[in-house]
Amino acid sequence: MRFDSYHPMINFIYFTAALVGAVCFDHPAFLAVSYVCAFLYSVKLNGKRSLIFNVCLMPLIPVYAGIYSYYNHYGVTNLHVNFIGNQITLEAVAFGLVIGVKIVTVLMILSCVFAVISSDKVIYLFGRISPKLSLFLSILLRSVPRIRARARRIGISRRGIGKGCAQGNVFERIRHVCALFSILITWTLEDFFESAASMKCRGYSLRGRTAFSIYRFDNRDRGFVIAAFSGILLMAAAAALDQTHIYYNPEIIMNRITAVSFVFYAGYAFFLLLPMLLQIVGEASFRHAVHANHR
Repeated sequence: MRFDSYHPMINFIYFTAALVGAVCFDHPAFLAVSYVCAFLYSVKLNGKRSLIFNVCLMPLIPVYAGIYSYYNHYGVTNLHVNFIGNQITLEAVAFGLVIGVKIVTVLMILSCVFAVISSDKVIYLFGRISPKLSLFLSILLRSVPRIRARARRIGISRRGIGKGCAQGNVFERIRHVCALFSILITWTLEDFFESAASMKCRGYSLRGRTAFSIYRFDNRDRGFVIAAFSGILLMAAAAALDQTHIYYNPEIIMNRITAVSFVFYAGYAFFLLLPMLLQIVGEASFRHAVHANHR
């Protein structure tokens, strides 16, 4: 059973907790769990495209660590002296790696968010909280594919009159590109105003307006909530016991790793992998049922 078939509130709670953990936890074990789980789940959702995207993100981690340690000089363990005489320290390099892993992990989680949470779910989640925000999001999300199609139509039309983006010399091409963007922006803004006025006349932004929804909170969602909140409670307990934080300034200081620490690591990994595990189990059950019917 794919995670996108669950209630939108379940999706929102899971990804919010996953992003909070990825941003706030800076212990190497929790960072490794976040990175590996986000990598696996994104590949499971999007296949080869996410695999290529995740692999391309890997070099950004040491690059960011090098840039960060080059301009931040706290720490007591000197490794090297740069060309202007400032010390490059182990603590700065380590914290740069931590921030780099966090950034890459958040990007991979966001790729999962875009694959699971559709525009209908966004409108459903925010429609009752803020109708105006829901109206803005609905117009914005609908306009993205329209802008792409309009840019293609404008490019084809201008190419037919000899003013395409790849026609003429360098200066003419720049002028053609600017003209294309001008036409596209004007067309898009006009569509925004027309859509907003049309939806407002229908009473779309009025508070208390009812809306049709295909989502229903069933027993499957309740079971996921119980499992997810068990993982969230373990995350909160780890944070309360200072198992998720390390001091990098002026030196690297961390709490002693105990048997309970591995329980927290396992609980965090279970929470992050829960949607992927449910999808794998659902796919296996479906294949088993299909195989049984063919007998």
